Amino acid sequence: MPTKMKELPETERPYEKLEQYGEKTLTNAELLAIIIKTGTKEETAIGLAQKILKLNTNERKNGLNFLRDLAVEEFMKIKGIGKVKAIQLKAVCEIATRMNASTNYKEKRILKPKDIAEILIEKMRFEKQEILKVAMLNNKNDLLKIKDIAIGSGNFVVATIRSVLNEAVKIEAAKIILIHNHPTGDPTPSQADIDFTKKVEQASQILGIQLLDHIVIGNNSYTSIFSQRLKQK
Repeated sequence: MPTKMKELPETERPYEKLEQYGEKTLTNAELLAIIIKTGTKEETAIGLAQKILKLNTNERKNGLNFLRDLAVEEFMKIKGIGKVKAIQLKAVCEIATRMNASTNYKEKRILKPKDIAEILIEKMRFEKQEILKVAMLNNKNDLLKIKDIAIGSGNFVVATIRSVLNEAVKIEAAKIILIHNHPTGDPTPSQADIDFTKKVEQASQILGIQLLDHIVIGNNSYTSIFSQRLKQK
């Protein structure tokens, strides 16, 4: 029979350990155990947490990031993780995502690629589908709006130049920035990305709108197509 949580020394119990020494002293399994709360007759909450951590089959996703990709049903495959516990785990993952994402972006001034990348990277890096967004700015580079333009069926998204520029014309934006993600995690722009950027740049100039950049977001990294262009000159 496994050792019950209450039979462990207080310094090894997640709740007591966090209270006495702080949350940063806890292991990933101990943090998950607090969310799970209870184990089973055969397994402690920490034991269940360790089984969850073993679900990480993607070496590219370090730490706990893989949890965001797990469905409720995948958590429930572990004996002792019922629907309620699985939903609690998904809720915690979403809270973490929203805490990391920048929500107060309006009127933020965009002066370099990093400024727009930091607003969107935490949300877009975990998307399983390729999404194209357009950020719209005024003459002072103040961010006015960010809008989804197209969502792909997987690792490829198709968008029209008209759809990119339509919203910018509506709100009379002076400048725009394209942003899209690569679900593979590699932010290297494809030739299709580069060609599409050139077409949008040419069309936007006709309308008096300046395309400032096209940012490609990967797994916790990004690439500026315009910065790459400058390096190649």
